[in-house]
Amino acid sequence: MSLASPRSLFLLAFLGCLALLGGALYLEHGVGLDPCPLCIVQRIFVILFGLVCLAAALHGPALLGRRLYAGFALFAALGGAATAGRQVWLQNIPPEQLPSCLPSLEYMMEALPFQEIVRQVLHGTADCAEVGWTLFGMSLPEWSLLAFVAMILFALFQLLRRV
Repeated sequence: MSLASPRSLFLLAFLGCLALLGGALYLEHGVGLDPCPLCIVQRIFVILFGLVCLAAALHGPALLGRRLYAGFALFAALGGAATAGRQVWLQNIPPEQLPSCLPSLEYMMEALPFQEIVRQVLHGTADCAEVGWTLFGMSLPEWSLLAFVAMILFALFQLLRRV
């Protein structure tokens, strides 16, 4: 049994990222769920992963190049998984232990230094712990974490395969 070409698998992963982003945009604009700062960071990691996969699919590199692309994709997927894991953790701690709400991201970008914005966004708030939508009993961050685990497995597969 022959495996699919690395190029076609990278393209398939890119299309999967497009589907994830399409679903997120539908939930935001169609259903009316506003993304919290951690959700936006997760979207950025999905976009980064997708762009790496698109570049790899267009380039069609040899073994060393494929491993480099897979390493970059793995980095993006690990960052997204860490962010989604943080949000799942926030959703499972008592509400009184959560920090208060953050100002809008636009305001923070105008008023705060970049390091402080990153620290506050990754720390999370009560907004990030709110479960506004579920599917089959799982919240959006849990689904996101599941998607990032799949991205990690894909990147590891592309990184370690010999063909």
